[in-house]
Order: sequence, then structure tokens, then C-alpha cells
Amino acid sequence: MTTATTVKTEYEAIIGLETHCQLSTNTKIFSNSSTAFGSDPNTNIDPVCMGLPGVLPVLNQKVLEYAVKAGLALNCQIAKYSKFDRKQYFYPDLPKNYQISQYDLPIAEHGWLEIELVDAEGNPTRKRIGITRLHMEEDAGKLVHAGSDRLSGSSYSLVDYNRAGIPLVEIVSEPDLRSGLEAAEYAEELRRIVRYLGVSDGNMEQGSLRCDVNISVRPVGRKEFGTKVEIKNMNSFSAIQRAIDYEIERQIAAIEAGDRIIQETRLWQEGAQCTSSMRVKEGSSDYRYFPEPDLAPIEVSNAQLEQWRSELPELPAQKRHYYENELGLSAYDARVLTEDRSIAEYFETAIASGANPKAAANWITQDIAAHLNKQKLTITQIALTPTNLADIITRIETGKISNAQAKQKLPDLLSGISPEKAFAGLELITDPSVLEPIVDEVIAANPKELEKYRNGNTNLKGFFVGQVLKKTGKRADPKLTNELVEKKLNA
Repeated sequence: MTTATTVKTEYEAIIGLETHCQLSTNTKIFSNSSTAFGSDPNTNIDPVCMGLPGVLPVLNQKVLEYAVKAGLALNCQIAKYSKFDRKQYFYPDLPKNYQISQYDLPIAEHGWLEIELVDAEGNPTRKRIGITRLHMEEDAGKLVHAGSDRLSGSSYSLVDYNRAGIPLVEIVSEPDLRSGLEAAEYAEELRRIVRYLGVSDGNMEQGSLRCDVNISVRPVGRKEFGTKVEIKNMNSFSAIQRAIDYEIERQIAAIEAGDRIIQETRLWQEGAQCTSSMRVKEGSSDYRYFPEPDLAPIEVSNAQLEQWRSELPELPAQKRHYYENELGLSAYDARVLTEDRSIAEYFETAIASGANPKAAANWITQDIAAHLNKQKLTITQIALTPTNLADIITRIETGKISNAQAKQKLPDLLSGISPEKAFAGLELITDPSVLEPIVDEVIAANPKELEKYRNGNTNLKGFFVGQVLKKTGKRADPKLTNELVEKKLNA
């Protein structure tokens, strides 16, 4: 009798992200109202962002500059000619009942960014994720639902139009991501880039960076995509990863059960750790795009493009490669040091001042980082300069002070005391002729311990070393002290 064997179907996820990034301009995209966060409701508004009759939008030139720089940093092709369009949809927080955005002629297209995943052994894996497009648009307002954070449980809703007209760039990735982990790393790298550029603060808690996920699953080996589902309402990178992992499992289970996946928008429910249906997904035809008649087309000259290109900083991926390949740092250290531009610049100034790269990395990612986390400070807020850090490392490596002494004095150094003052009178005793009599004196003062040592309790060497360090106020060079003590004990 032949027994049938059931082969379990393997699936893969196809994931793309649409990221809305608020640009750090002082005023809105088409008017002079403030973009300040946290203002009282409906105080940062004006006739243009409220869509009152007879008003005309005027493009904020800083928005164009920031959008082009972001496109260049993402290796995009910058359009010499682009335009704005009206995107029609009817939400209570959209004053004009249309959004000024870009449709068929965006400012930037066809780019990529590199993500880096580090395994448990510290080995990096790099992957390029394609960028389909980057375009400029205005934000809508904000609905505040009273009585619950869910619309279905609210007794009424309020509208705050402060966000209406806030400048955004929407960055759309290719469907190159395959897991929640990859998607979260993509979003993190995107935030690193815009922060390095200074075009956005990337603060997810304040809504400066918002990611929508498009996800489908298909059997491994099939070329056709499955039905796409969009997930919204994720306010952290870990939420992005968890929402995707949940949705992959949900879709596979539905397919295995014979259910149909419908194209829809779903919400991530943080409390329940699951997605729930919000609405059937609209297509682009539902928005009835047409060219914005009140704004002239945008033309970027070669001279302007090259000027903005020349102002770009070195980006995180470039720094990681240099730190790992040229400075010999681990992938983990390189990642931590490049997480924030100010930390990377602090590190680079320290090594330019003569610090050993590995030692500087250890101090910054361990002792200094612990202080920053405890005090809730940034590295720009401490008084210990990178030049003084290089001085401390050089003193340790040349034997003038010990690592333990430096760590003991770190609080003083972080508060601004110079290494010269902090280590005055603490220079290590490295002269054998000075240390040898002290070692003899310690051994002579402890005959019982000496007898036990010579009878086989060799662990007592540490006792004698400790006594020498104590007698010299920890100024005895530890390495030299160990050598002299061992030599005398075994004589």
C-alpha cells in the first residue's frame, strides 16, 4: 500500500514601505504659519492652509532644497522638471477636501539605500533596498476622538488643523523587503539618513516619521505577487516588526484555510498585538489626480543641483564601511557610533586628535554612553571634549595612568575638569627602582601570607599586589607590580 506524503507549502513575504517624513522647516510648505510642535490646537493656521476662498499657495524653497537633498542621499535621480497635483479625498481634517501632492512627475525616483543586519556573532549582512520615488506633499490636520482612542468608541471628535500644510516627503520603497526585521532596519536607516542631513528630526512619537507597510505573501518560487494589504498606526520600529510578523502569519493561515485575502487597510492594535480591518483599500483612480493649477512647475538647474549635492554630509552606511574596513572596528561598534551624527563626529574628532580607534570606541559606546543614558543627555551636552578623551587614552596607553584611574575620574572629566588637573599627582610609578623597595616592604610585613604562598596557595599573589597598590595610592603600575611581586615571592 502506498502512503501519500503531504508537502508543506513554504511562503515568502513581499514587503514595501511608504514613509512620510516631516521636513524640519520653520514654516509650512505653502504658507508662513509655524510648524512648531505642541502648540495649542488651531493656533498655527492661516487662510492658505485652511483652504479659504481666493488664497494662493507659494512653495517654501527650503522644502524643495530638503526634498532634493533627501533624494540625493537616497541615490535617486532628481527630476529636472516636476509638478504638483491635487489629490482628492474627503476627510474632516483636510480643510480643502484635496491634498496638494505630486503624482506622475515626482521630484525624485529610482534610488536605493543599504540596510545592514548584524547576527549574534557580530557578522554584518548588507542588502540594497530600492526606492521607487520620493515626492513632496502637505500634511492633513489631526482628529482627536473623545472618549476613546478608537473611532468606534468615541462620542464626538475634535479637529486640530495645526498640522495642515506641514511639509512632508513621502518615500516609497520597492517591494524588496522580506521580513519584519528587514523592514524595521530599513525604517531605522531612513531615519538615520534624514537626521544626518538635518532635513528632519525623525521623531516617531511626534509624528515626524510615519511608516505604512504594504505586505503580501506567496508560495516560494511563484513570480506573481499575492494580494496586498496595507498596515497603518505603527509608532515605533519594534511595532513595525511585530505588525509585519503578525500579518505574515495571519495571511498564511488564511491561505491555508482556503480564505481569500482582500486588498484592504488594516490597523495595528498595540494593546492586542494584532491587526484589524479598517477599510477597503482605495486605488489611485479613486483620488482623481489632476495638475495643481495654482502652482507653477518646478525646475531644478544643474548649478543648484550640484550646490545641494556638495552640501551633503558623509552618510551612515559610508561611515560604517570605513569604521569596519579601515579602522578595524566590529560591526556592532560601527553601528552604535554611526547611530547619531554627533556621536560619529565626536568619535572622529577623538581619533583625529590621536586616540586609538578601538579604545575611543570602547569609551564612547560603554562608559560615556552609560553616563548619557543615566543623565538623559546627548553627547553634545557633556563637557568632556573629544580632544581630552584622546588625551586620556594616550595617558593610559603610555603608562602614565591606569584604566582604573581614568574610570574613577570620569565623573570629574565629564563635568569639564581637564585631564591635567584630574590626574595631577596620580601618575603611575613605572620605575622598578622605586617600586622594588615597596614590594620588599610589603612582603616582609606579611610573613604568614608569604609562608602560605610558598606552601602552594599561589592565589595570594593578588593579596600582595593589592597591598602594593594600596600603599602607593593605586599609583603603582599594575603590570610592573605583578612582575615584581611574582619575582620576589618565588625568589
